[in-house]
Amino acid sequence: MSKQPFAETPPPPYVAVIFTSTRTDGDNGYARMAEAIEELAREQPGYLGFEAAREDIGIAVSYWTDQEAARGWKQVAAHLVAQRRGRETWYQDYRVRVATVERDYSMESSQF
Repeated sequence: MSKQPFAETPPPPYVAVIFTSTRTDGDNGYARMAEAIEELAREQPGYLGFEAAREDIGIAVSYWTDQEAARGWKQVAAHLVAQRRGRETWYQDYRVRVATVERDYSMESSQF
């Protein structure tokens, strides 16, 4: 997984794909696949960045230049395999939300 705490994104608008999940017990190859998928995502047209956190609930957000780029990523063959394996092995439940980011500010720039 990326070592940066926050993705470096351009000024809005751009697209955020938010993946919220609860995991099954055990790794079962999850960590290896997650790292490979993040690496593959970086190579896709329109990829901007990735952020993730996990405790009881996992939240992973990938950022894309536009809806077309986000849809393109969903259809990448290796990502489809990971999605299927996730449903079968890694996740008790999950939800995907796709949103357009209209504002983006940090603690330093605090411009709401």
